Amino acid sequence: MALDIKICGLKTDQAMAAALAGGASHVGFIFFAKSPRYVEPVEAGRLREAARGKALAVAVTVDACDAFIGEIVETMQPDMLQLHGSETPERVAELKARYGLPVMKALPLSEAADLGRVKPFIGIADRFLFDAKPPKGSELPGGNGVAFDWRILAGLDAGVDYMLSGGLNAANIGDALRLANPPGIDISSGVESAPGVKDPALVEQFFRAVRAARDDRAA
Repeated sequence: MALDIKICGLKTDQAMAAALAGGASHVGFIFFAKSPRYVEPVEAGRLREAARGKALAVAVTVDACDAFIGEIVETMQPDMLQLHGSETPERVAELKARYGLPVMKALPLSEAADLGRVKPFIGIADRFLFDAKPPKGSELPGGNGVAFDWRILAGLDAGVDYMLSGGLNAANIGDALRLANPPGIDISSGVESAPGVKDPALVEQFFRAVRAARDDRAA
């Protein structure tokens, strides 16, 4: 099974180059002002040019207003929208219809009962991103470097397409792939030397760890 890999929160040419060299299928840009990974739409539009024909560019917003999403779509020309706030199924459907773009809906999980939040979005969201619930006091809905119990995903309905996120890094990706067997993975803080600072060496290390884990499973 092919594994989609999204490197999220890119801000520099060096980080973009490392993501593409590793074989990322998706590259993500954060449009949430409180995040250390925030990037202006014009700069994201410049950076995403390197990914054309190589990886899908994802615009990540958090309960953003229509005007800002419109600016992002026009300026950056993303391949996909990721909604990482409290957006409803109706909001997902509205944005899909307006822009003709696929939408990935992020949902925070911590226990098996949280999987019930997925159902209202099935058939509306094109894909899900399952992240850990933010630590108490955090202003960021994602990128907190926190993992959840991946074993709860065994209770997910078959056929739900998703990316696994939250606290992934080179040290634990093997366990994540073994326990959850996700169709896609998303990493941000796990390849940073400081909040918002992607380290090309850590990006390369992560891709090596993914390949090693997959080789072990295939052996």
